[in-house]
Amino acid sequence: MCQKGWSSAEVLAAPDRLTTPLVRRDGRLVPAAWDEALDHVHARLEAIRAEHGAEGVAVFGGGGLTNEKAYTLGKFARVVLRTPYIDYNGRFCMSSAAAAANRTLGVDRGLAFPLGDLGDADVVLLVGSNPAETMPPLAQHLAGARAQGGLVVVDPRRSATARLTADGGGVHLAPVPGTDLVVLLALTHVLVDEGLVDADYLAARTTGWEDVLASISRWWPERAEAVCGVPADTLRRVARRLAAAAPVHGGGGAYVVTGRGMEQSAHGTDTVSAAITLALALGLPGRRGSGYGPLTGQGNGQGGREHGLKSDQLPGYRHIADPAAREHVARVWGVDPQDLPGPGVPAVELLRRLGTGGGPRALLVHGANLVVSAPNVGAVRKALGRLDLLVVSDVVPSETAMLADVVLPVAQWAEEEGTMTNLEGRVIRRRRALDPPGDARDELWVMRELAARFGVELSDDAREVFDEMARASAGGKADYSGITYDRLDAGEALYWPCPADRPEGTPRMFQDGFATPDGRARLVAVDHRAPADDVTGERPVHLVTGRVLQHYQSGAQTRRVEELVEAAPGPVAELSPVLADTLGLEDGDRVRVSSARGSLTVPARVTDAIRPDTVFLPFHWAGELSANLLTTDATDPVSGMPEFKVCAVRVERVARAVPAPEEVLA
Repeated sequence: MCQKGWSSAEVLAAPDRLTTPLVRRDGRLVPAAWDEALDHVHARLEAIRAEHGAEGVAVFGGGGLTNEKAYTLGKFARVVLRTPYIDYNGRFCMSSAAAAANRTLGVDRGLAFPLGDLGDADVVLLVGSNPAETMPPLAQHLAGARAQGGLVVVDPRRSATARLTADGGGVHLAPVPGTDLVVLLALTHVLVDEGLVDADYLAARTTGWEDVLASISRWWPERAEAVCGVPADTLRRVARRLAAAAPVHGGGGAYVVTGRGMEQSAHGTDTVSAAITLALALGLPGRRGSGYGPLTGQGNGQGGREHGLKSDQLPGYRHIADPAAREHVARVWGVDPQDLPGPGVPAVELLRRLGTGGGPRALLVHGANLVVSAPNVGAVRKALGRLDLLVVSDVVPSETAMLADVVLPVAQWAEEEGTMTNLEGRVIRRRRALDPPGDARDELWVMRELAARFGVELSDDAREVFDEMARASAGGKADYSGITYDRLDAGEALYWPCPADRPEGTPRMFQDGFATPDGRARLVAVDHRAPADDVTGERPVHLVTGRVLQHYQSGAQTRRVEELVEAAPGPVAELSPVLADTLGLEDGDRVRVSSARGSLTVPARVTDAIRPDTVFLPFHWAGELSANLLTTDATDPVSGMPEFKVCAVRVERVARAVPAPEEVLA
C-alpha cells in the first residue's frame, strides 16, 4: 500500500464528515431531515423542468462511484430526468485514451492484459505517467524491465518514476511539454527507417499503414530534436532498444504504456493514437508478454464510462445514438426507446453551458469536486453561481459541496456494497464493513428515494442492480452478462468482456483479432500541433500540473488526513536552477505564477529535476491555491479532454524566503 492507502480509513471518521442533509436557507446551509431535503430537491427540479424542459437539468458523476451507482445514475438521468446532460470527471482522466483506443483497436478497456504481465517484459515505454508517486504499488511491475535496463520514461520532470531509470535501469527522456507526440512519431520513424517494424503483423492485422508511413516520414530524429528537445541519438537508441525487445526480433517482450501527462492535451487523442501505432508497428498488441495500454487514474474510471456516465454511452459501452443499442437497453429498463434522450456534451462544454440561455439551470453532482478538479476553475465557479439549483452528494464538505443549495451525505468505500472495474478490466467486489455515520445513506438509496418522487422505481439493492446492469450490458463491447456476485465472492478473477456464453472472461484481449468489423486495427495518421496556450514573450514558461505522493485528485479527502497534510501541507512550484537564476529566485522564495486566466502565489522549490523552460504545480489544493486557476479549458476535438497538462505562464518573485532561525542567529 502507499501512504494514501494505509491512511485511507481515517477519512471514514473525519471530524467534519457529512452526517445529515443540509439545505441552504437565508444564505446558510442548515441541517434538514431526509424527507425535507429530498422533497425540496424534487420540487425544485420539477419547477425547473416545467419552465426549461428536461434539458434544464444536468448530472455530473465521478470515477470513484461503484459500477452499480454509475449505472443507476446514468439510468436516473435518462429515465427519471430524461436529460441528455450527463457526464463525469473521467472526461478529465481517460477520455483521450478511450477515444484513441476505440478508433484504432475498436474497444477501450484500459490495459488489455493483466497488470502482472508487465513484470516479465524486457522493455516498458512509459509516456506521461508517474506511478511511483501516483499509484506506488504499480511500480513493482516495472522492476523486470528496470533489471534489463529497459525502463524508458518520457516526462519533462525527473519524477520518482523517471529516477528509476538511473544506474542502468533505463532511459529518461525529458521533452518540451506538449511534444510527446513528436517523440512517438520519431521513434516510429526510426523503426521504419531501419527496417525494424513487424511487416507481416502490419500486413495481416492492420489497415492504414501507408497513410501512417507518409505522416511519420516528416519526423526524422534531427527534426524531432529541434521541436521536442530530445537528442536525435537518444531517440534512435530508444527505438532500437524497444525493437530488440519485440517478439518479431526474438525479444522477451515490450509494452507501450501511456498516462495523463500525454493524454490531457488538446491533441491527446492523436498522441495516444501515435503510441498505439508505435506498438502496432512492432506487433505488440495481442501477443502474450507484449502490448499497449493506458493507466486508469481513478478507482472506477473504467466502469463509470462503460455503464452510462459518459454523455454518449449506454451500459455495456453502447453508443446512445445507435438504434439497436437504445432498443436493447430500453427493453431492460422497461421504457420506450423513443423516450431516451440522445447524446449530451462532454464535461467542459456541459460546465460552460450551466446557467446560460438554453443551458441547464440545475446540476446534480455525485462524487466530484468541480471547483478544484475542473480546468479554468474561475470560470467554473461563475458557472455554478449562475444555477438555480446545485445539489451535491458527498462524504465530506468539499469546496463544491459548500457552494450547493442542498448537500446530501452519502456512504463511502467501507460502508457500501458494490463492484469496481480496475485498470486491467477486472471486476472487483466491494463489501460493506461499517455502517455509514449518522444519517448518511448509500447513494443507491438516495437515487431510489428521489426517483420514487418522480414516479419511477429504482432498486437500491446492489446485487439486484448489478444483475440488471449485466443484462443491460449483454451483447455490448463491455459485456458483463457472465459475471455474478456469487462468482466474485468465490474469488474468481473475471475480466470483461465476460458474456454468459463465454463465462471464463477475457484476461488478454486481441489475440485473435481486434474489436473492429474486419478484425484489423485501424491505423490513424496524425501530426504534431502546438499547445492551445503556447508560450509567448509575455508568458515564456510552460506550466505542467500533476500529483504528489501524499494527495489524491482534488484533495477533498486526503487533505483531511493529518499524516498526509504534515507531509505535504501545500503546493510548491518546482523550477530549475537555470530558470531560478534567470528570474533572480532562490529556493523557498514566494513566487506568483500567472496565466491568461488567473494567478496564484506559492513557495518555490529549486530542483534540477525539471526542464529549464518548465514549472510544475500539483493540483490537490483549493481556493487561491488551486493550480486549475491557471489551466486552460481548451479541449481535444475528438475526446473532449481538457488540456490540463500544459499552458503558458509567467513566474515572478513576490517575497524572499523567510530565513530559518539558525540562519538569523548566525
